[in-house]
Amino acid sequence: QVQLVESGGGLVQAGGSLRLSCAASGRTHSSYVMGWFRQAPGKEREFVATISWGSGTTDYADSVKGRFTISRDNGRKMMFLQMNNLKPEDTAVYSCAVSLRSTQPIRAQVLYDTWGQGTQVTVSS
Repeated sequence: QVQLVESGGGLVQAGGSLRLSCAASGRTHSSYVMGWFRQAPGKEREFVATISWGSGTTDYADSVKGRFTISRDNGRKMMFLQMNNLKPEDTAVYSCAVSLRSTQPIRAQVLYDTWGQGTQVTVSS
């Protein structure tokens, strides 16, 4: 069983930056995929970015491409989301998740097996 804990959320002004972290513990191995998702008030949870743990291949939602960067540290079992040029519409609870069903980046939430508790990101205008 894998456990995930996010950190790094907070309040930032538009145009600012934040770096989210996701620490994995428990039964982890090299052949899995991790991702970031977010849910804004009154909206459904949506895909943000995903990374293959083995190859480092990444994929991004169009809304964050060029502003956000997903990365991982295999040795520390951690995943990061560097968010630059933040906009008020980026305000949401950000959650990390892991999928053991693929070795390639995936966007579909239903294919993710374990989720963290989420961290709040608020961008003021």
